[in-house]
Amino acid sequence: MKEIYQDKVLGYKTSAASFVPELNSLSYTRLAIFLITGILIMLFAASGWIIPVLGTAITGAVLFVLTLRKYNRIAAGKKQADFLIQINEAELLRISNNLSAFPTGSEFLDRNHDYAADLDVLGHHSLYQLLNRTTTESGARLLAHWLTAPADRQTIAARQQAVRELAPKLDWRQEFQVSGMQFETTNSDYQLLLKWVEQQPQFMPSRKRLLTISLSLAAVSSAALAYFLYYFLFHLRDLSGIHLLPLALTLIINSVYLRKFSHAAEDIILSTQRNIGILGAYQSLIKTVEKQPFDAEKLKELRDILTQAGNPAAAEIGGLKKTLEMFQQKGTRNTIGKNAFYGMINNLWLIDVHLILNTEDWKSRNHQHIRSWIAAVSELEALASIAGFAHANPGYTFPEITGEPYLIDFKKVGHPLLKPQKRVSNDFTMNGRGATTMITGSNMAGKSTFLRTVGVNLVLASMGAPCCASHARVSLLRIFTSMRTQDNLEESVSSFYAELQRIEQLLTLVGEGEPIFFLLDEMFKGTNSQDRFRGGVSLIRQLSELNAFGMISTHDLDLAKLTKDLAINNFSFNSVISDGQISFDYQLTPGICTDFNASELMKRSGIRILSDIHPA
Repeated sequence: MKEIYQDKVLGYKTSAASFVPELNSLSYTRLAIFLITGILIMLFAASGWIIPVLGTAITGAVLFVLTLRKYNRIAAGKKQADFLIQINEAELLRISNNLSAFPTGSEFLDRNHDYAADLDVLGHHSLYQLLNRTTTESGARLLAHWLTAPADRQTIAARQQAVRELAPKLDWRQEFQVSGMQFETTNSDYQLLLKWVEQQPQFMPSRKRLLTISLSLAAVSSAALAYFLYYFLFHLRDLSGIHLLPLALTLIINSVYLRKFSHAAEDIILSTQRNIGILGAYQSLIKTVEKQPFDAEKLKELRDILTQAGNPAAAEIGGLKKTLEMFQQKGTRNTIGKNAFYGMINNLWLIDVHLILNTEDWKSRNHQHIRSWIAAVSELEALASIAGFAHANPGYTFPEITGEPYLIDFKKVGHPLLKPQKRVSNDFTMNGRGATTMITGSNMAGKSTFLRTVGVNLVLASMGAPCCASHARVSLLRIFTSMRTQDNLEESVSSFYAELQRIEQLLTLVGEGEPIFFLLDEMFKGTNSQDRFRGGVSLIRQLSELNAFGMISTHDLDLAKLTKDLAINNFSFNSVISDGQISFDYQLTPGICTDFNASELMKRSGIRILSDIHPA
C-alpha cells in the first residue's frame, strides 16, 4: 500500500508541475491583451475614431474573458492535483501512524462517555485521526458519533457491505474527497444553515403581489434612467435638473419600499455568510456521487436520496448557493466597505426583493429535503473514510457479528494505533455471561495496551469497520472502561473518588440488563493494599453474577489467584531480565505472571533497593 500511495504522489506532482508553464504563459497573455487593448483604445480615441474604439474594446474584452476562462480551467486542474498530492501524502502518514498533523476530533469528546477517553477514540493519536477522511463538519461529526455509538447488527452488516464496495474504488474515493476539500472551511455552521432553511417563509403568502409591485417599480425606474441618459448623452447643452427629477423620485420611492425588506435581507446574510462554502462542498460532493453507480443497498439508498426526480439535490443546492452569493455582495449594516455598486442597482431594480422571494421559494420547495441531503452526504463521507481505512490496511478483517450475547474471539489481534513494525499480535478468546479475564504482568509489559487493543477493535467492529486482526467473531456489547481516572481540582474530586464514580456508572449499566463488556485497569489504585484487595474481590464477584463480562489488569497477585472461587481466566505478559537489561516480547501467556520488574526498574532509576526490608 505504501508503494501505491507513493506512486500516486509522484504522478500527481508531475501532473501539477506540467500545469505551471501554461499558467504562466496565460498570465502574460492576459497582461498583454489588457495593455495592447488599452493602448489601441487611447490611440483611436485621440484620433476621434469612435467605431475602432468600440471594436477594440469589445474584441479586447472577449479575448481577455476567453483567456481568463482557460486560465481558471487549468488552475482548477492544478488545484485538484495539489489536493490529490495532499490526500496521498496523508495516507502515507496514516500507514506509518504519524497522526499529529490531522484534526483530533477533541471537540466531540465527552469525558464521561462509556469508553471514548480511555480507548483513544477521539483526541491526539486516536482512531478518529486514523479513520477521518471527511471534509464537511457534518461528516466529521457523524464519524465521531459512529465511533462512540455502537450500531445494531443490521446496520453494521449494511455498512460492511458498503465499505467493501468502496474500498477498492480508490480513484473515486479520492475524487470524492477532493470535491469537498475545494470548499473546506473552519468556520462553517451547518446547524445555523439548517435553522435558517427551516424557518417559516415570511413573504411567500403575498409573493405574487410583491413581485408585481417590484417589477412595476423597476420598470418605472428603468424608464426614468433611460430618460435621463437620453438627455445627458444627446442634449449635452440641456443639463437642467428637471431631467434628473423623475429618476430621483423613483429612487426615493424604491428606497422607501426596500426598507420593508431590510430586516429579512440582513437575516439571510447573517444566517448564511459562513455557510456558502459548505453549500458548495455539498453540491460538489453530490455531483461526484451522481456520476458513480453502486451495488451495495446502503450506497444505492443514499444515492437515491440525492438524485430523486423533481428535487435533484446538486441542482437545488447550486441554485441556492448562487442566490446567496449575490446576496453577500450587499453586505450588512455593519459591513465596512459595503458594496456601493450593489446598492445602486438595488435601488434601481429592487434586487433585494427578488433575492428574498427566490430564497423563500427555495425553502418552501426544499425545507423537507435539506436534512436528508446533508445526512446522506455525511454518511457517504463516513463510509468513504472507513473504506479508506480498509483499503490502507488490507490485512485487517471484517468481523462476524454473532447473535450470541457474550463472545469475543480474535486471532492475531493488534492495536491499530501502534506502528506496524512495532505491533505484536495475540490470539484472544473469552465467552460466557459473568466470565472475567485477569491480565497480570510486569511493568511496561503491555497489560494496559492489550486491554485497549481488545476494546479498540470492538469499537471498530461495532461501527462497521475492519478489525486489526486476522479473524474476528464478536457479540454486540456495550463497552465500559475505567482506565484513566484522574483527579479534578476544580470539582475537588480525587482520582480514587473519580474511579468510584466510574464503577458506580458500570454497576448501574449492568443492573439495567444490557450485555456489558468492561475493561478495568488497576482497580482502586488510589487506596491501601488491603482495601484494594477487598474492593477488587467484591466487585469481581458482583460483576460475575450480573449481565457482564470483561477484562481486568492488575499487579496484585493475590487478586489474580481467585481462580479457584470465581470464573476467572488468568493471562499474563512477562519480561526477561538479563545482565541488568529488561526485555519484553508482548506475547499473551496463559497463567499468572511470575516475574515482576519493579525493583529492577527502580534500581535503574538510581534507587538503592534494600534487600532486608519486608512488609509487616
